[in-house]
Amino acid sequence: MGKNIGFVSTRFSGTDGVSLESSKWAEVLRCSGHEVFWFAGETDKSAECTYLVPEAHFQHELNDRINQQAFGQRGRTPMLTESIHALRALLKMRLHEFFSRYHIDLLIVENALTIPMHVPLGLALTEAIAESRIPTIAHHHDFHWERTRYAVNAVEDYLAMAFPPRLPEMAHVVINTDAREQLALRSGLSAAVVPNAINFEHPPQVDPERTAAFREAIGLGPEDRMILQPTRIVQRKGIEHAVTLVKALDDPRNKLVVSHEAGDEGYEYFDWLKAHAAENGVDMRLVSGRLHDPWSCSTQPGDVCSLWDIYPHADLVTYPSLIEGFGNAFLEAIYFKKPLLVNRYPVFIKDIEPLGFDLAVMDGFLTAETVEHVRTLLDSPRRREQMVAHNYALAARHFSYDVLRKNLEVLMNGLLTNGVAPLLGDPHREPEECLLTPTMPRRVSQAL
Repeated sequence: MGKNIGFVSTRFSGTDGVSLESSKWAEVLRCSGHEVFWFAGETDKSAECTYLVPEAHFQHELNDRINQQAFGQRGRTPMLTESIHALRALLKMRLHEFFSRYHIDLLIVENALTIPMHVPLGLALTEAIAESRIPTIAHHHDFHWERTRYAVNAVEDYLAMAFPPRLPEMAHVVINTDAREQLALRSGLSAAVVPNAINFEHPPQVDPERTAAFREAIGLGPEDRMILQPTRIVQRKGIEHAVTLVKALDDPRNKLVVSHEAGDEGYEYFDWLKAHAAENGVDMRLVSGRLHDPWSCSTQPGDVCSLWDIYPHADLVTYPSLIEGFGNAFLEAIYFKKPLLVNRYPVFIKDIEPLGFDLAVMDGFLTAETVEHVRTLLDSPRRREQMVAHNYALAARHFSYDVLRKNLEVLMNGLLTNGVAPLLGDPHREPEECLLTPTMPRRVSQAL
């Protein structure tokens, strides 16, 4: 019998890693007969399966004021404590309403008990789960000890309580082995490693008209080559290395295209990056407007296109990140069979590189040898085809929906007393069938 599964985070919208992976988990669960519902401050999901609470967004003005006082200093005023608990109480009430309205059988918390971008929401979740005793999977993408901006704070007691909490109803999931080791070392909690996944069983469906429209919209000519940086514009993505690469290749056909917007962590790096590209004579083009999540069931006003409209035109994907929880863009580039330059960030070294992918790699800086390797990839169709075919087959073995399905089945059977039926995918369906054509869930229509 299908379960009602509630996803909770600050935001399920756009193309950040948390939103993308949540949509993939939801697709696997819905295609196995479960019903999925969403609680967040912003979502791009269907209204009939969404409980929208603006105060849950990490950029809500109330939470912004709390964060300004909670991080970067040690002392906490009584006023700050009262503000945190007032918002916690409101969010906890909304969470209980969400549980009741949609008859939630299992909760999946996406990063809201991991990184303290919204401390009141983390506290509210911890208390609501303890009070309701709803079985919960806490899906952790990046912990607060991995981000220097949280190192100095006035809320150590709250971080110890809720980021993450220790609750008997909760199973913890991380996306890499180092996170599992650090979680055990710092909190004594055990966790399962569930790496990011893509539906490698079904190659991407490309719309030629939409992809051609995107290429025209950013002003690429027939002879131009797109060097794609498919990440948000934040400092840890190391986008300056992509600028250095394009400069070193010294070919006017090469245009650096950055697919995502800036803003999640301020605009200082964004402004510097534009100036840096201009100073180095690199033609850097930014996608103007918000991308929508290709795994989601709807688009929102302001969405210009999907990632799936951008990848088909890439001649090379750059991924020079300094830090990553896992690497969505890495898997996406392989899914679209694109050659890839990767910086050897820690998770890549430990969890991905040993599998034997064929890549152009750098280790903190670009060498002349790496630049020549990239030049060969751009100029040799035969070498590119050899690389991408090998990488697709390898990724399908380790990071497919089939692997994700098996991991979720084990987690759910460990939490639910009556277990779940095997999570099976339909090999004959189109990849977007289950998630992209939502219907009113049966139990919700009865409840409403």
